[in-house]
Amino acid sequence: MIDGLSDATILAALAFCRIGGCFLVLPGLSSSRVPAQVRLLLVVAVTVALLAQIWTHLGSVSVDQPYQVARLMVAETIIGLFIGLSVRFYLLALGFMATAVGTVIGYGNLMGPGFEETEPQAAFGTMLTMAALLILFILDFHHAVIRSLVASYTVMPVVGVIDTEPLLSNLSETLQESFLLVLRLGSPFIAYALIVNLMIGVLNKLTPQIPIYFVSLPFLIMGGLVLLYFAVPSFLSLFVDGFFELKVIR
Repeated sequence: MIDGLSDATILAALAFCRIGGCFLVLPGLSSSRVPAQVRLLLVVAVTVALLAQIWTHLGSVSVDQPYQVARLMVAETIIGLFIGLSVRFYLLALGFMATAVGTVIGYGNLMGPGFEETEPQAAFGTMLTMAALLILFILDFHHAVIRSLVASYTVMPVVGVIDTEPLLSNLSETLQESFLLVLRLGSPFIAYALIVNLMIGVLNKLTPQIPIYFVSLPFLIMGGLVLLYFAVPSFLSLFVDGFFELKVIR
């Protein structure tokens, strides 16, 4: 017992550190548009709900000395942050590709308010990111994250010492898989932009007196809009399927 606090309270605080660290960077829930009080109460509720599942992993932890508790809290928070970052990087990869696709089909200059952050963002990227995150919430992606948090106590027990190798390896593999996926999903748009711009360049060489680029820009945007109309359902479906195949904890 430390300064009058029971061991159960300290162990619950350790669980709060790992879960809170994950939710601190989790897409959607970590948005600046969500009030801090709501996020705090959500983490407390999830921690209380999961204590019965993870108590066997916490019961053997020694909390006799204050420095041990401080070290455990720091380690648990870092582990939670890495788990949340694995999910966030997956959504950041989508935002990167959405911005690239919007630029190549002529929608990159249309700026608007950001979806999660306050700085301006391309409206095309905001639309795709918001749609993907909404579908993920409808399909209960947060439940998959919570299951990964529970499983993390088996892979990374509460010992106060962080093994950075699996955490960094997990994060790098998530980056690799997510960016390869979004590159495949965005390849039709990039191929379309390359073909159209090549044709525009050839026409500009054939008729240098006419500003072909400005004349053809509406056709580029219209073609991109038609391609987007047919491709977005498959784009979002494959992206969501890829998320549920993602192994947050390896």
